[in-house]
Amino acid sequence: MYELAKLTRHQSFECAVKLRNLDKHAVSMEDLATQIVRFLYESLTDDGKPASVLVRFFKTHSYGKLNTELQNAAREILKGSPIDLETKCLTLLATAGDLPHWNNRQMSSGHKAIPLIDEDFVSKAPMISQLIKQFGLDIQSIIHPVPEILAYNEQKRIPSIFNVFYVPDALTSPYIPAKENFVVPYRIKSVFGFGGMLPSGNVFAIILFTKIFIPIEIAYLFKWVAAYVRVAAVSFDKVGCIFNDDVYLVH
Repeated sequence: MYELAKLTRHQSFECAVKLRNLDKHAVSMEDLATQIVRFLYESLTDDGKPASVLVRFFKTHSYGKLNTELQNAAREILKGSPIDLETKCLTLLATAGDLPHWNNRQMSSGHKAIPLIDEDFVSKAPMISQLIKQFGLDIQSIIHPVPEILAYNEQKRIPSIFNVFYVPDALTSPYIPAKENFVVPYRIKSVFGFGGMLPSGNVFAIILFTKIFIPIEIAYLFKWVAAYVRVAAVSFDKVGCIFNDDVYLVH
């Protein structure tokens, strides 16, 4: 276990290596994501207890490639309005947290699949738009990824393919919603995340809602953790084995 508020660079590297190696026993990106959020929830601690209230792994995914359950969840957000098959949806792959229903992605309410319809829609979701901005990306690159640019960035090892999202004070930040029914009752102090862009043009993001204040220097140690997680996720991204149900299709 690692004391999150006192995490050292050496410990962050050790943590990154452990996360990178989780793909050895995973059968899909969902399976990998489940192991990652569980590891982060249990291993990043405060006085021996989980330092996070909730840890979640999201990935953008085309609406047309989601199963019926997730497509229905996306349409619910838009109150039944039609969605183009190519529309990217910020999809919850895995979750771990203090409450029982925070440990099952199917039990999430309102976060299973968030359709990123256009720039205007994303700008009205403050945490998502800020996450994209802090990752060094622009909204259009998420909604309409360009494979040629992605290949160039990866070949040149452009750092923006992985980065960190950081909100020091969740209570006063305009980027963190649900103050009354989430931030206040569960005493969320800071929010930080890490992730980046995969070769497919989809983006992954791991977000931690913590019970303790996280200094900026601790949050930014996770930029390199993001790089190692990306390596683990790429193998599933390349073959399109994202959800556990995809395993039978790929094999």
